[in-house]
Amino acid sequence: MPVTAAIPVSPAASAASPDSTVPYWTVHIDGSALPNPGRMALGAILVSPAGACHTVSQDTHRTGCNNEAEVLALLAALEVLRTQQAQHAHVYSDSSILVEQLTLAKPKPVVRLTPLYDQARAAVRQFAGVTLHWVPRHRNQQADALARAALQLPGAVPAPKTAVHRKP
Repeated sequence: MPVTAAIPVSPAASAASPDSTVPYWTVHIDGSALPNPGRMALGAILVSPAGACHTVSQDTHRTGCNNEAEVLALLAALEVLRTQQAQHAHVYSDSSILVEQLTLAKPKPVVRLTPLYDQARAAVRQFAGVTLHWVPRHRNQQADALARAALQLPGAVPAPKTAVHRKP
């Protein structure tokens, strides 16, 4: 899948063009499970159209696989967007499985995770416009670092659970 491909996952998203005046948030998400399967954590970076940066670094206190952690990261990011009253977002993930499950008309089912993917689809539908983009791992390092920090891995930089940073 091309890095620049934007795949609409909610109806209004297909109407928005890159030069649109619609205020889109930029969101990077990542989930970790160490070992895989193992302890799960998630990370997200959300940047508002005005430049305010919100970060999420959360240990789920559950065990599961990396694909499950990726969906949980998306759900956590969507919850932050909801609290910020956001309506539009471009979401970037390095999980091709997550992108396929939420964007293909008939994805190959992941039976164990079907209820979680259904929950994510329902959460996305609560927004006016959401697009999901696949990016390679090296372009998602900050979200990955937040997920790893939540697991308190050696060498990981501690991150706050939620922080807000504003551009000057």
